[in-house]
Amino acid sequence: MQTFRTTLMVGAVTSLFFAASPVVNAAARVGAAAPVFTAKDIAGKAHKLADFKGKYVVLEWFNHGCPFVQKQYESNTMQALQKKWTAKGVVWLSINSGGKGKEGFEDEAVTAKTAKAKGAQSTAIFVDGAGTIGKLYGASSTPHMFVIDPAGKVVYAGAIDSIPSSDKSDLAKAENYVDSALAAATAGKPIKVAESAPYGCGVHY
Repeated sequence: MQTFRTTLMVGAVTSLFFAASPVVNAAARVGAAAPVFTAKDIAGKAHKLADFKGKYVVLEWFNHGCPFVQKQYESNTMQALQKKWTAKGVVWLSINSGGKGKEGFEDEAVTAKTAKAKGAQSTAIFVDGAGTIGKLYGASSTPHMFVIDPAGKVVYAGAIDSIPSSDKSDLAKAENYVDSALAAATAGKPIKVAESAPYGCGVHY
């Protein structure tokens, strides 16, 4: 059975969700410097977070088998968001930190095939089977989202949107926190919701 996780917002109905194990020693905090990392993407290209200094960077934790992720991808919501912001110069890094042999894990070949089939528009996609990046950021659910500003600070952390559900019909009613954060930040305005409660399927390290 898929393990679900949500850290709750006030008034959220959560009886159908289950908590995932917390990630210890997480260093990603809103207002603090984003933890640095170097990793190879599924095409074998090495990337350093420091290479993207001067640009906004989005980190998206995913698990293609998770119904909360499927909601975003089957509706084309995530791909449209990726396309919109990468066209504006934002770097979008999608990461699967599921441990090898554990629920949610896909190797590079399977991940590449699935991402192509779904029409993913990420700048780069990573299989973080050792959980190195995930643990640095405290990624605990899929999707779990972070936005990093051009100075290298975390300016948003949490859920993809305001309704913790796997129901596609909720998308039209939800505020997409990542879209709102990027819109505000790139316009030089304060981010109204800089931190929210992540929800989705637990990351199995």
